[in-house]
Amino acid sequence: MPSDLPEWLTLAHQLGVHALPAFYMGLALWLLLVSATWWLTRTHWLPHTQRRLSPSASLGLHLALGFAAVLAAAALFAEIAEHLGTATQLGPVGQLDDALSSTLRHTVSRPTLQAFAWVTHFGDTATLTGLCTAVALWLLWRQRRALALGWVLAVAGNSILNVSLKGIFERVRPLHEHGLAMAQGYSFPSGHSSGSVVAYGMLAYVVLRNLPATAPRWVGLPVLLLAATIAFATGWSRVFLQVHYASDVLAGFASGLAWLVVCISGLETVRYRQRTGLEPE
Repeated sequence: MPSDLPEWLTLAHQLGVHALPAFYMGLALWLLLVSATWWLTRTHWLPHTQRRLSPSASLGLHLALGFAAVLAAAALFAEIAEHLGTATQLGPVGQLDDALSSTLRHTVSRPTLQAFAWVTHFGDTATLTGLCTAVALWLLWRQRRALALGWVLAVAGNSILNVSLKGIFERVRPLHEHGLAMAQGYSFPSGHSSGSVVAYGMLAYVVLRNLPATAPRWVGLPVLLLAATIAFATGWSRVFLQVHYASDVLAGFASGLAWLVVCISGLETVRYRQRTGLEPE
C-alpha cells in the first residue's frame, strides 16, 4: 500500500489484511450490544413502563421509539448513499469500498472463502423462501393468523423493497473471480444483509411470541443472540466473498433494520388491539 494515500484508505487496507480478526471483533461487539440491550429492557425498561404507564401509553412509547429507530436507520442509509459517488468519480465511501475489496481479493485464504461461501447460503433467496413458507404454515397450524400474515409481509416486503432500492442506485458489483459464489444484478444495498436481518430478526420475534408463559425469562437471550449472529455473519460473508462492497452490507443492515422495526411495531399494535378486544385474533 503506497504511503502517500489518505489515512482512511490505509485503514481500509489494514482492515482487509486483518479481515478475519476484525470480523470476530465486530461480531463480539455486536453480541455484547444485543445482550446489553436485552438486559436493560428486561430489568429496567419493561418493569418501569409496566408500573408507570397504561397499556395504551406504553404502546405509544414503544411506537415512538420504533419510529426513532427507523429514522436513525434511514439516516445511516442516506448518508452512505450520498457519499458513494459515481462509477467514474468515486466518493469517499466508494474509495473505501474499492480499497477494502481489492485488498480482500489478494489476502483472504481459500479456506476462509469456502467457510463464508457456506455461511452466505443463510441469506439465499431459496433459503429465505423455504423458511418463510415453513414458519407461515406452522403459525397457521397454531391458528396465529395475524402473526402468520405479519411474518409473510415482513419477509416478502423486504424483498420488494430491496429490489426497488437496487433499481434506484444501479451500482455495479465488485470483481469476484474465485468461483465460490456468483451474484448477478446490482449491488447496493445487499439483499442478503437486509433479508437476513428481517428474516432472522422476525423469526426471533415469532419464537419469543410463542414461548410458553412458564419459560424462564433468560431464554429469550440465546434466541436473540443466535438471530443476531446469523444476520451479522451472513451480511459480512458477502464482503469476504467480494460479491458486495462493505457499504452495500451496511446499507442492507440499515434498510433491513428499518423494515424490521416497522413490521414488529405493526404486529405489536395488532396485538394490543387484540388484547383490548378491538379486533379478532
